[in-house]
Amino acid sequence: MRGALEPAWAIGVELESGAVAARSALVVVDMQKAFDDASHWGPRNNPDCERNVGALIGAWRERGQPVVFVRHDSVEEASPLSPGEPGNAFKDVVRGEPDLLVRKHVNSAFHGDPDLEAWLRENGVEGILVCGIQTNMCCETTARVGANLGFELRFAIDATHTFDLPDHGGGTIDADELARVTSANLDPEFGRVLTTGQAIAELEPAP
Repeated sequence: MRGALEPAWAIGVELESGAVAARSALVVVDMQKAFDDASHWGPRNNPDCERNVGALIGAWRERGQPVVFVRHDSVEEASPLSPGEPGNAFKDVVRGEPDLLVRKHVNSAFHGDPDLEAWLRENGVEGILVCGIQTNMCCETTARVGANLGFELRFAIDATHTFDLPDHGGGTIDADELARVTSANLDPEFGRVLTTGQAIAELEPAP
């Protein structure tokens, strides 16, 4: 049952349970310090994002499943995400060495360096769990591309966050609404949207 104060986007979609890939990579997208600057990005949602990402990283490592960090190295002039800028660094919650570090300058982690798809296949990884920033931008794009490439997709909606976005009618779409739409876009068309707790409960030790 949904808690009275829990936003709709934070509820994992309840579907018939299916087999979860025995080897599933945690793909942590763009958890970078630049996104802490509210004066640049505007209001955000989900203050629990960082805590939930940390819980996922800990659970994946504890069970010996692969962890992938993705860093956005912007090529846009004056971007706070550009290499060499303080904001390019990972947030403190992104600790330790990943099994793979992907650098990108577009939305999809599958269009970065090194080749994420190739690495997953070489290591026998059949599924991905996506988390990070921003829900409706790089996280959703990575999720869509991964699913289209044939990976079993899970998306930890409460381990992502995003920002209010201007619409083309002069108004604003708030971050919670954007996250709710991402959930609807992805599940069930591309995969499953679930919570951090649900993702950890399903996680098995690596074979």
